[in-house]
Amino acid sequence: MEKVTLQKQNLTPNFIGSWIMNPLSICDDLIDYFESNRNKQKRGVTGNGKNLDTKNSTDIKITPKDIKLPGNEIFEKYFHNLFYCYQDYVTEWPFLASFAENLQVSSFNLQRYQSGQHFQKVHSERCSLDTLHRVFAWMTYLNDVDQEDGGSTFFSHYDLAIQPRKGLTLIWPAEWTHAHKGNLLKADSKYIITGWMHFPNSLNSL
Repeated sequence: MEKVTLQKQNLTPNFIGSWIMNPLSICDDLIDYFESNRNKQKRGVTGNGKNLDTKNSTDIKITPKDIKLPGNEIFEKYFHNLFYCYQDYVTEWPFLASFAENLQVSSFNLQRYQSGQHFQKVHSERCSLDTLHRVFAWMTYLNDVDQEDGGSTFFSHYDLAIQPRKGLTLIWPAEWTHAHKGNLLKADSKYIITGWMHFPNSLNSL
């Protein structure tokens, strides 16, 4: 696992952790899983349901119990790396160890955006009673997207646009302070895996 530094911003710190997934073949395997399971692919939704003006993507939802099924071993490999990233994040911000050292992950999504698709609405990950348990969001870009092809993630309060890079993994607070959107993809495809770390709220968690 290699820690990487994002472009400089006017406001520091921004509390967005960033790493490169290792090995990168994990990203290839996750894309293969997505494309090999067309029967599981659904139109992307938000907390308010389906709205193509807000979010236009194709998603596969994965639950914790799905990870244990034959053929899904790639997710255990992925989370081994993700938890390493989180441990590094806690090391950088030691206060987290006092309350957020044993967070859980429940259902998460594999997503594909194709040319003309987006998550254009600026949103945060904790914005209702149903999402109050979320503490952090996490995401890994599974392929490279050229800057001229769009598809960046834009954190509006920090004027920070992050271009998809294969293996680039982000962890950030789920609060309104990290409102963001997925800019329009102008060509090709963008694949991500994304979800949340949260306080325990059910037995259906990793």
